[in-house]
Amino acid sequence: MMNVVLSERNVYEDFELESDVLYFKLGTQGLVSFHGRNYNIKKRMTAEQITQLTSERSFYPVSSNCYINIGKIKMIEGGSIFFDSEITDSKQLPVNRRKQFVIQQLFSQRATSKDLRITQ
Repeated sequence: MMNVVLSERNVYEDFELESDVLYFKLGTQGLVSFHGRNYNIKKRMTAEQITQLTSERSFYPVSSNCYINIGKIKMIEGGSIFFDSEITDSKQLPVNRRKQFVIQQLFSQRATSKDLRITQ
């Protein structure tokens, strides 16, 4: 009999920003709160790490301290962004009309181009 060891990734310790994180919020004193599908993780980061994080191309700022992963949005409806197809179970964030319009344009841009480019 052959033993096979499966290497499973611990999402809480080793998550991939673009594929695992739905959105993140910047807190005080370098505390960043990452929100995934089934988890929330808070990490303390340096100013350089935060600058690099906020300059990620796949994240768009919806407020001064909240950045959403454009690739993980499933729908925008009624002033809210939904990150799952089931509205009742979905994580959601409120968004103002101006940001909602910009995000909808990013969706259409993403549909025409595989490479997501976010310009501010």
